[in-house]
Amino acid sequence: MGVLLEIGLVLIAVGVVFSMAMRGRSANEREALTERRVEAYMETIRRERANPELNSMSDTELRDVLLSSARNLRIESERKTWTLVAIGAVALAAAVVFANQDGFRGFGISLAVGAVAIYGLNEFWSRRMRDPLVAKGIDIERLKVE
Repeated sequence: MGVLLEIGLVLIAVGVVFSMAMRGRSANEREALTERRVEAYMETIRRERANPELNSMSDTELRDVLLSSARNLRIESERKTWTLVAIGAVALAAAVVFANQDGFRGFGISLAVGAVAIYGLNEFWSRRMRDPLVAKGIDIERLKVE
């Protein structure tokens, strides 16, 4: 059982390294898509005139605010993801330790506790990174690039 868990940890580490290597290739495509989405959102803001603060900005100022908001959202999202991956790795390592001491029951309980902790932190950080943008009246879903 311990060997299977160690193999799982190695596979997770390989997956993390592979995803980091692939991240650099799509950065230029993501930037271009972000700029297109910002331009489209600017047109929507001008057409709907729903938020007087955003509508009163010049095109350059609005573009800068939206681009920086989109980049900050992406950076915070990536930071949150890597932090949660690290917490997941710690939870898995703890589950392996408990599996060696208490068997499948300890493994399952420690994984369940880790999953609940990761879920709670994910929800907390997601709301925390969105709140400043929502306070400015910026629709986050229009800036997200997945």
